[in-house]
Amino acid sequence: MQLRYAFRLDPGPGQRVALARAFGCARVVYNDAVAARERARREGATFPSAAVLSKMLITEAKRSPGRQWLSEVPAVVLQQALRDVERAYTNFFASLKGARPGVRVGAPRFKSKRDGRQAIRFTANARWKITEAGRLLLPKIGEVKVRWSRRLPSVPSSVTVIRDAAGRFFASFVMESDPDADLARMPGADGLPSVGIDLGLTHFAVLSDGTKIDSPRFLRRAEKKLKKAQRELSRKQRGSKNREKARLKVARAHAQVADARREFHHQLSTELIRENQAVAVEDLAVKGLARTRLGKSVHDAGWAQFLAMLEYKAQRYARVFVKVGRFEPTSQVCSVCGVKDGPKPLHVRTWTCTHCGTVHDRDHNAAKNVKQAAGLAVTACRAQVRPGLVPAQREEAGSHGIHAGVRAAQRHSTR
Repeated sequence: MQLRYAFRLDPGPGQRVALARAFGCARVVYNDAVAARERARREGATFPSAAVLSKMLITEAKRSPGRQWLSEVPAVVLQQALRDVERAYTNFFASLKGARPGVRVGAPRFKSKRDGRQAIRFTANARWKITEAGRLLLPKIGEVKVRWSRRLPSVPSSVTVIRDAAGRFFASFVMESDPDADLARMPGADGLPSVGIDLGLTHFAVLSDGTKIDSPRFLRRAEKKLKKAQRELSRKQRGSKNREKARLKVARAHAQVADARREFHHQLSTELIRENQAVAVEDLAVKGLARTRLGKSVHDAGWAQFLAMLEYKAQRYARVFVKVGRFEPTSQVCSVCGVKDGPKPLHVRTWTCTHCGTVHDRDHNAAKNVKQAAGLAVTACRAQVRPGLVPAQREEAGSHGIHAGVRAAQRHSTR
């Protein structure tokens, strides 16, 4: 599988100017390609191919008086901008045809120089390399200092240079992972337990073994600092240098929150994958939950990012990852006897089963039901199937595992 390794860059003043020029040229070629495709659509003509666009927007444009400055940046950067346009239109048409179920992709839009994120990509034929001194040598830009935090496991196939909204530069290397090295990095799966996870807001996660992981609430903890920075930004005159300084201050505050959340997700997902041979979670409707009154807390939790990390790490380290259907009533089902005890008010955090008399912690019970339902709803090839309408047995209960407050929000959003 392909992996990305990102490292912070420290370009010099001249290199920052060269990178800004490369970002701008790539953006212009991208916008010209989108304009050419849109013009052909309005006129009912055939869409120009990638070869025609390359000749028209790069080769011939460099000879014209208005686009001579395209020669100041590496040609590979411009070619990759055209590839990005082709990929964007391919994904858009595939979405219209229903080839990507559950994914809606809009038509490509023009890029703005005011976009917070700018990026350019260098492939292998761009003659970029990592020098013996550990610097990243980019054509027409020079040797850029890299903050190496770890060694690259293999030779990268491409590198993408990114400038984020906070003005930071990153190099993102793409490479193929070594399956044998990945398996050697983790303990064997034999003898390890399986775990069900109930995601929530009061506790970020409750495991089927009873472990409760508190929610860090990174955004909530930084709200005071963000509020002050955004208030200062609103008082600056538009177009002034002081406003740009204030904007960077706000962007850096948000970047700190995002980085802390991502680090928390990485550490927790790696720990869960290392200590378990199978991980079961619920397929959450995050987009629906984000539109409710709990939207800020849902975004702060970052469930989608966490589940994506669990999924790719399970694939990388030969673990089993299972998503349980979101409509399983785990908060209503007793994980001991399998009796469905009906819905409960949100303030009820513990309840007693009317059939077997077991006292349940609401989230812990849901996590156990997630684990049990994963064993029911997965075949040997890990494909999900919907179980038939049969009475739940003693060890076979349904599954649905999210925090009580989020469950109410989900019901509200689907009305």
